[in-house]
Amino acid sequence: MQYRKFGRTGLTVSRLCLGTMTFGLQTEESVSHRILDKAVEAGVNFIDTADVYPLGGGEEHAGRTEEIVGRWMKGKRDRFIVATKAVGKVGPSSWDQGASRKHLLDAIDASLRRLDTDYVDLYQLHSDDRDTPLDETLEALDVIVRSGKARYIGVSNFLAYRLARALGRADVLRVARFVSVQPRYNLLFRQIERELLPLVDEEQLAVIPYNPLAGGLLTGKHRHDIKPDSGRFTASVGSAGKTYQDRYWHEREFETIDKLNAIAKQSGTPLTKLSLAWVLANPLVTSAIIGASHPDQLTDTLSTIDFKLDEELKTQLDDTTVEYRWGDALR
Repeated sequence: MQYRKFGRTGLTVSRLCLGTMTFGLQTEESVSHRILDKAVEAGVNFIDTADVYPLGGGEEHAGRTEEIVGRWMKGKRDRFIVATKAVGKVGPSSWDQGASRKHLLDAIDASLRRLDTDYVDLYQLHSDDRDTPLDETLEALDVIVRSGKARYIGVSNFLAYRLARALGRADVLRVARFVSVQPRYNLLFRQIERELLPLVDEEQLAVIPYNPLAGGLLTGKHRHDIKPDSGRFTASVGSAGKTYQDRYWHEREFETIDKLNAIAKQSGTPLTKLSLAWVLANPLVTSAIIGASHPDQLTDTLSTIDFKLDEELKTQLDDTTVEYRWGDALR
């Protein structure tokens, strides 16, 4: 395993981070623990979760993933960097979501109870809550950091201009500053290269991208004309299945995957490994979030850490997917 400094902080994390959003719905607890064990054996020391997980579980299952991770960590909490997130809806009340002071102060305590720990290393806003003033959110997060319940704070799914504004307001208010971003990033979604990554570079923030394999599409195992009967593109993960289909299940994406498969075949390297290696080859990426619903699915992703993507191959991948830097603008 390789390790890298976490942005401008003094923290060091593994270059692969284990995502846990399948735990508790797609993946039962005993299998989840085996996945965690396999990742740790490979040197992973960074674990990412969220209070709304498992994926597609809805409010009734919210928090189950954190509980599974908490039981697994018992007696060894000090060996891992643990990140969780809040903002998503976790209960029936109108205030059981968002980035208000009330919700964030309640949400961190609930996450700590489920994780069976006194603190998390990284506490992140899962998305941008436009209904709550940034100052209120930042001041609430500062309380959480000063209380010792979180060591650092970060964001996920933020537009560049909103992150820039949040960083500026934190400086004005003299409160805890965001140290990381968790954006979606892969060969089929490169929009963050235009504005978010330049901002991150200037501000020296850590980047921990999710979906490096586009929900499994970049494994090359799917066909456009055959809908899968399990996994992230199905109704088995609730509304999240539609979200993933809307993101990736399009003719253009499958045509691109055919081209990528040809490159993979020519290079003698599995597409899974090429796709993840491409994400890690970006010098601004700190740690890529990988996931699995079964331990065997980690074999190719964990081995990617020892694979060096040469410049010629990287250029081929860049050129084949350059249109995805612009989202829907070229459709």
